[in-house]
Amino acid sequence: MSILIRSIRQNDNPVLSKIVKGTLKEFGANHPGTVYYDPTTDALFELFQKEGSGYFVAELDGEVVGGAGIFPTDGLPDDTCELVKMYLLPHARGIGLGKTLIEKSIDFAKTTGYKRVYLESMPELQQALKVYHKFGFEYLKGPMGNSGHTGCSLWMVKTV
Repeated sequence: MSILIRSIRQNDNPVLSKIVKGTLKEFGANHPGTVYYDPTTDALFELFQKEGSGYFVAELDGEVVGGAGIFPTDGLPDDTCELVKMYLLPHARGIGLGKTLIEKSIDFAKTTGYKRVYLESMPELQQALKVYHKFGFEYLKGPMGNSGHTGCSLWMVKTV
């Protein structure tokens, strides 16, 4: 089994959009106010050209199987970024790829000068929520920033 974590490329857009939307649909979390309906989900390469952002793609035996990124979401304090678009195909789960992507994203956040990493999620994504908790993310009572994802009802933050 060959694993590669690399930066996003423009030709990744279609497969990553399919992975994000397919995962949300798989867990019944494909409702309005989520990244499922966010037009930037179809153009992640372009989105992650913004200064202070980075997106990491996971390949398993040459196949793109998911990714995760760091983004300076509007309305967040200058020292805070958001962990975004963290999704994996079913056959790529449970082998440590999620952990690797989160570690890579947190390392990028630190190197970029962020002090806190924020995320938004949904109750349907219990498996991911458990992983975030293991990484030291703590629940908040409400959202930070202005992601526009009103369908998310759980918010977490971690000091890095």
